[in-house]
Amino acid sequence: MTRGRVLAVLAGATCGLVTAAGAAEGFARPAAAQKADGSGAGATGRYRNLFAELGRSEKEIDARIERARRQLFEGDLETERLYFPAGTNENGPLAYIPDIQHTDVRSEGMSYGMMIAVQLDRKAEFDALWNWSMTNMYQSDPKHPSYGFFSWQMAYDGSVMDELPAPDGEEYYAMALLFAANRWGSGRGIYDYEAHAKRLLHDMVHREPITGPVRQRGTVVTHTVGKEVNEEHGMILFSPDERNTFTDGSYHLPAFYELWARWGPEEDRAFWARAADVSRDFLVKAADPKTGLVPNLSKFDGTPLGFRGPGSAAFREDAWRVAMNWSVDWSWWAKDPRQRELSDRLQAFLESQGMETYGDNWKLDGTLVRDRHSPGLVATSGVASLAATNEARGRRFAEALWELEVPSSKVFRYYDGLLYMMSLLHASGRFRIVPPSTDGGAGPR
Repeated sequence: MTRGRVLAVLAGATCGLVTAAGAAEGFARPAAAQKADGSGAGATGRYRNLFAELGRSEKEIDARIERARRQLFEGDLETERLYFPAGTNENGPLAYIPDIQHTDVRSEGMSYGMMIAVQLDRKAEFDALWNWSMTNMYQSDPKHPSYGFFSWQMAYDGSVMDELPAPDGEEYYAMALLFAANRWGSGRGIYDYEAHAKRLLHDMVHREPITGPVRQRGTVVTHTVGKEVNEEHGMILFSPDERNTFTDGSYHLPAFYELWARWGPEEDRAFWARAADVSRDFLVKAADPKTGLVPNLSKFDGTPLGFRGPGSAAFREDAWRVAMNWSVDWSWWAKDPRQRELSDRLQAFLESQGMETYGDNWKLDGTLVRDRHSPGLVATSGVASLAATNEARGRRFAEALWELEVPSSKVFRYYDGLLYMMSLLHASGRFRIVPPSTDGGAGPR
């Protein structure tokens, strides 16, 4: 982000709203369409800044974000960094983001890294991560079951560990690419960001089933893989293979779906508009009525999925992201007040377990499964304050996010580190919709 676009706190902004020049470009719409945009930042161009509400200056906030970026993208390779340069090919530099704990590379982390890069206006890092993804993870063989998608798990050297796709990766790739097209303009080949985003969105909704051999951790298994959504239920799948009878709450991104309903392939815009509403209903159904905890995996009606082991029905690492998803949707669109109740419920439960000590794995009824206070959950629970109505409690959770150190241990460096970086951007109003430019060129910088 160039200095000319650094967010400024609005005059008299004890409310903590921030805006950026050009942030609402592309949203000058008729009254009926404006109503469809809700009343959040997507309509107003104003983004709430939780840290400003805590009394932190813009200079302090910029420094905190830059500190995290420097550590995760430029820090010590052995103890800090998550961005690993990996040489060059005919398309230019390559880089990957490793899961340090599990010694692999995941489409989740690569697409998160690209989203962070485009939000921070770091085109070189974005392109290097995208180049590695397209070179090593993308399935370009029309006969392969995962054709058009990305293998979710790779080795550091780019060899495949699991060729099946994980739809959360495709979702973040597509959104990051559209933002890149709007911010920098599309280039040629793999750097035609808009074309690749729209192709990916098309395949997510329309890819016909393909049956064939798939490599998975040293073995070859026959799978049938198709589209990544269930059209009947209007929601994203946990996996597009023959197991595609359930979903993952953390894959539900209604804030993104609203944009795809505006910018995605025209034939699918009605689907994504429906998917946004379906996801809002789903997350309300999936959240426990007392604790606000959401299971890792769910049936389409929101009830916990237990047949993939007891962990799938519990609140675990995947589910940490759900509060971030509903809170950002409220921040951007403000269409479903129930999301505010969800944030209040979850924060009240976690606070009751001790703000400095609450665990990170739970049964939905509040029974502790793992007594570890993880920075990734602290981070996303801080983002939940964007939707919370209890101001005093919301401030405590935002303060807890502010006070976190950048995750650096073997256990926390990858997943928690990425969630921390995105949570800093969300909570500070720096994670923004990047709309198309009104003059046909690159979007705001």
